[in-house]
Amino acid sequence: MNLHEFQAKDVFRSYGIPVPAGRVAASAEEAASAARELGGAVWVVKAQVHAGGRGKAGGVKLTRDLEAVRAAAAAMLGKRLVTKQTAAEGLPVERVYVESGSEIEREIYLSLTLNRDRGRIALIASAAGGMDIEEVATKTPQKILTVNIHPAAGLQPYQARQIAFGLGLKGAQIAEFQSIAAALYRLYVEKDASLVEVNPLIVTKAGALVALDAKINLDANALFRHPELAQLRDPSQEDPMERRASEHELNYVSLDGDIACMVNGAGLAMATMDLIKLHGGQPANFLDVGGGATSERVTAAFQLILSNPKVRAVLVNIFGGIVRCDIIADGVINAVKNVGVKVPVVVRLEGTNADKARQMLAKSGLTITPAADLTDAARKVVALAMNQGQRSLKSHNA
Repeated sequence: MNLHEFQAKDVFRSYGIPVPAGRVAASAEEAASAARELGGAVWVVKAQVHAGGRGKAGGVKLTRDLEAVRAAAAAMLGKRLVTKQTAAEGLPVERVYVESGSEIEREIYLSLTLNRDRGRIALIASAAGGMDIEEVATKTPQKILTVNIHPAAGLQPYQARQIAFGLGLKGAQIAEFQSIAAALYRLYVEKDASLVEVNPLIVTKAGALVALDAKINLDANALFRHPELAQLRDPSQEDPMERRASEHELNYVSLDGDIACMVNGAGLAMATMDLIKLHGGQPANFLDVGGGATSERVTAAFQLILSNPKVRAVLVNIFGGIVRCDIIADGVINAVKNVGVKVPVVVRLEGTNADKARQMLAKSGLTITPAADLTDAARKVVALAMNQGQRSLKSHNA
């Protein structure tokens, strides 16, 4: 689960990490009032969306009077912001963050994330912070500094100093950086984060270090330990289909293809998608109905995957271990009858009560294509999807 910048900065403040003063606003008038309350002569208006690259997309504006604050907020609110990290339709801007301007001497990139290769939390930094950090990582990776933190020892002072020296910080700045890095590490561990990022961490003209931005991604599986953070979830920033899936306890991820997949088990789902691609198709989603699938959940899963207008065929691939194949078959039958499926459906069932399930599908009177095994299922669904695509093309041309 991701937090908005204004939410992440509240968490930063609670850990003693220095951030500029700011106020969140849901209207242009609230934005102007926020700037008035903050005082000063320069404010930054920032669109609040769960994506980076806002500055280049027009989602961050420097303003020098209240009317400019009002205009900047009005231009962002109610719109959809498209950045390099969003889909083509962008994300809705429902709030802006009005922040006091800062005098920037230089910008630094700083983050904590999991290094899966090493099994360690990694502290990552670069003196080339700012909007082009992705380009820096690609073209000049030697500018990226990394230390891996042993879980038993935690972040050690010498590791923070090592990064600080590499960033060219001097004097009191080294102690400031050490304090900020230690606080970020505590935050990462205590809040069960998957990413904590500051881009940029600025050095002001007065020589102080300040977190000008804040990004926190939380491990959704650990949110039960943090109900105060779970309340900060913003469903408007999530993929609508993934949000609907979570309401039915379905593990769903949207993809760009046209073959919908409904599978039980994450590993089997990945293998199913691989085979679809191997035989020339493109999966439209990852969907794991889980080991405790019910007929109702299967029906909900069908409704979900068929709400995608790109879908030209459906592959149901179930290996019945904990879940019984006849329950899946019942769900498939109900879904095909109730949802009004207009695309081909290929079903491969193996395991507990598989024979009974096949008989149920055969007696249903519905147009469902059975598959002998996974390879057979992949070949059939790819062929059917291609036929659907050709029919759609002919219909469109006609």
